Amino acid sequence: MRRLIGCWRLLRLVGHILAGVLIAAFRLPRLQPPARYAHIQAWALAFLGHAGIALEVRGRPPAAGPVLLVCNHLSWLDIPVMLAARHCRFVSKSDVRHWPVVGALATAAGTLYIERSSHRDALRVMHQMVEALKAGELLAVFPEGTTGDGRTLLPFHANLLQAAVSAGSPAQAVGLRFIDRASGRTSHAPSYIGDETLVGSIWRTVCAPAIVAVVHYGRIELCEGRDRRAWSRDLRDAVEVLLQS
Repeated sequence: MRRLIGCWRLLRLVGHILAGVLIAAFRLPRLQPPARYAHIQAWALAFLGHAGIALEVRGRPPAAGPVLLVCNHLSWLDIPVMLAARHCRFVSKSDVRHWPVVGALATAAGTLYIERSSHRDALRVMHQMVEALKAGELLAVFPEGTTGDGRTLLPFHANLLQAAVSAGSPAQAVGLRFIDRASGRTSHAPSYIGDETLVGSIWRTVCAPAIVAVVHYGRIELCEGRDRRAWSRDLRDAVEVLLQS
């Protein structure tokens, strides 16, 4: 029965993705930013519904930018989950652009792609982040740099915080969790770590019992004299508290 449910969810997701590609190509470019963001958010929320995932938002999302959202990283689902909770632009590793499930959505949402092995590319993206924050945008980063197992947080890379320091922008910690709706326990079905394949993670997710994606927003804060390393440590501590509450 779980496999039948998984096949049905997967078919709905494929249809939704194809519709999203058409919307991104032909409709979104004609819309003003507020309407475009609303379309993307609605698309992401429907995406979660087709995958059998409900959304729960805790805390208070930022009403407007500039804010740098600092999130833990668990899954290929993190981008649609964050978009469903509050529209934002992402800074993500370059290979996400080629992911068959979320790459098109991430690109349509204005994601800034970074080639982490290239110092020159990192500087290019940093300048883009500063300009976006100065323009009043919401940006989201995953400073762990890769997906974790959901049990412990990986160290945060502080370099992404430099954009907020340079732009004088506040940051906000965000904790992401996936919970089994029936038991209330953490669900690892959407995990995407180590040797796991994207296809395997997607299939495990669509076959799983109902899941709740929890997006827990902390308080908005300025660096207040901290350098990027100290601020990064404090934000990591804040994310850890959000994941335990």
